[in-house]
Amino acid sequence: MKSIFDKVSYDCSKIVTESYSTSFSLATKMLSPSIRPDIYNIYGFVRFADEIVDTFHSYDKKELFENFETELKAAIEAKISLNPILNSFQHTYHKYKIPYHLVASFMKSMRMDLTKSEYRTDAEYKEYIYGSADVVGLMCLKVFVKGDDSQYEALKKSAMSLGSAFQKVNFLRDLKADFEDLNRAYFPHANLTDLDEASKSKIVEEIKADFALGYSGILHLPNEAKFGVYTAYKYYYKLLQKLQKTPSMEIKNARIRVPNYQKFGLLAKSYVNYKLHLV
Repeated sequence: MKSIFDKVSYDCSKIVTESYSTSFSLATKMLSPSIRPDIYNIYGFVRFADEIVDTFHSYDKKELFENFETELKAAIEAKISLNPILNSFQHTYHKYKIPYHLVASFMKSMRMDLTKSEYRTDAEYKEYIYGSADVVGLMCLKVFVKGDDSQYEALKKSAMSLGSAFQKVNFLRDLKADFEDLNRAYFPHANLTDLDEASKSKIVEEIKADFALGYSGILHLPNEAKFGVYTAYKYYYKLLQKLQKTPSMEIKNARIRVPNYQKFGLLAKSYVNYKLHLV
């Protein structure tokens, strides 16, 4: 039965989310059950594309990526795929009428990671951030507002800013791995071989501005989505605060984390704020 295959596909996307990101999966669990599976489906898709360009070093990544992109297009057109991750994603894609240009922009940024190692101008940087993060926020927003076009347009800028903030925090946290292991430098106008406090402070302030606009949108999200997105916001903002307090050279030589006990503390505080209608 097709329903069994679809359930298996959905389960696979959930497993991918839980296996690759404890923080994101924790936040997703705070979403309403009515939309939670679709966020798993989006995450599974973007995670697989990201894994191809980031970790499969012993294989022909370009060929793998092109095959994945071909399967993606076929899945969207046929409304089915034997790849369970793509099968679950195409279901969410059609269910919420996600614009294809969002998917295309995401794949374009992932493709950049195959060959591009440095982003020297603001324009290059913004283009990459838009495709790798902003559009993922917009895909999720389509789910959060359940396809309501007026709500989507009203919250579009804040969703993009929150996606940008999350991505930039990841870049700052993963500075060592990106630079040494993948030979990538995303932040323009920053000397990552000798990152100083002034450069770090400029990056942190840029991220805080993204968070501020992103938070303004969280306040207006439907109740089914608000607590989960707020939980993710609190986690990433806490991570940014830790990065801000960490000396710049230490950031370059270590991966800063938020311990699990602090994550659960943030979850508890987020729940209290949510229940007291403080968010």
